[in-house]
Amino acid sequence: MFSSYDGLCGIGELAERAGVSVKTVRFYSDNGLLPEASRSVGGHRRYGPDSLGRLRMIRSLRTLDLPVSTVRRILDEEDTAGGAGGALEDAVAGQLRTLGSQLTALRWREAALRSVQECPVAERPGRLRLIGTLTTPPDTAPLARFWRAWLPARMPARAVTAFLDAAVPQPPADPEPAQVLAFAGLCAMVSRPCEGDEVTQPHAHEAAGARGSAVLYAGLAEAYDLAGAEMRRGREPYAGDALDGFVDAYASAGRTADTGAFRFGLARRLAADPRIDRYWELTSELVGRRSERPEPTPGSAHDWLLAALDAQLGKAPSVR
Repeated sequence: MFSSYDGLCGIGELAERAGVSVKTVRFYSDNGLLPEASRSVGGHRRYGPDSLGRLRMIRSLRTLDLPVSTVRRILDEEDTAGGAGGALEDAVAGQLRTLGSQLTALRWREAALRSVQECPVAERPGRLRLIGTLTTPPDTAPLARFWRAWLPARMPARAVTAFLDAAVPQPPADPEPAQVLAFAGLCAMVSRPCEGDEVTQPHAHEAAGARGSAVLYAGLAEAYDLAGAEMRRGREPYAGDALDGFVDAYASAGRTADTGAFRFGLARRLAADPRIDRYWELTSELVGRRSERPEPTPGSAHDWLLAALDAQLGKAPSVR
């Protein structure tokens, strides 16, 4: 309760009690956040007993960097629905998302700076040029565009999305310097021609067509998952369920039977297919840590399965 005879207080007393400036109280009043109870004969603002609590609430919300429009929405909800509408919860969740993005950006900048600091002086200009192209937080859109252009035309959208989920690595929120360099290397790779004038597509694309490619990549995804599990156990390539699923994916896409002759032909065809090994090497660096066993990627799983096929057929591993 204020000390005046009518239970109201002036702007100076309210500001003093809330620990803010008179200018701040006036700003909130002028923007409709802090209604006046009345005006004195001399035209001075007068505030009611609830104003102190409301002003402290406004100050707390503004401390969270919430804009005036959001503060107004929260206060209106408190006045009409007792805060049951979720405006405060939504605002806090939004601020947390924004803060998380800002923290990720700062961690990437720190790791980028460390990568420059830790490299030999002669290499620093080149490293600066490489990481200087990155946005923070990093953006995977260039990688997605690369693969969309690489995939067969008119491939079903669901199959494309599933492939991109597997092929486009998500940048870690707290990267090591080597991971920043790996992601920068990926972005540089997909933004210019690689090992020739252009990145050519595997022959399987030509044989399967758009619909057949959807069948192919769905089957390959399952085979890569099975192979990845074996790779994490440290198993050498061998003929098993993963290899059978791998071969069946190609056979189903081509609408042919899985025979010994088909496996020999497939091994020759896959050995001659264009490779994007550097992409998968960088991806492995990006998704793993130096102290851990390399995390399998679709590329390394493909190599493991092709080696398993070669071993089953009694061939020397294909040179890649």
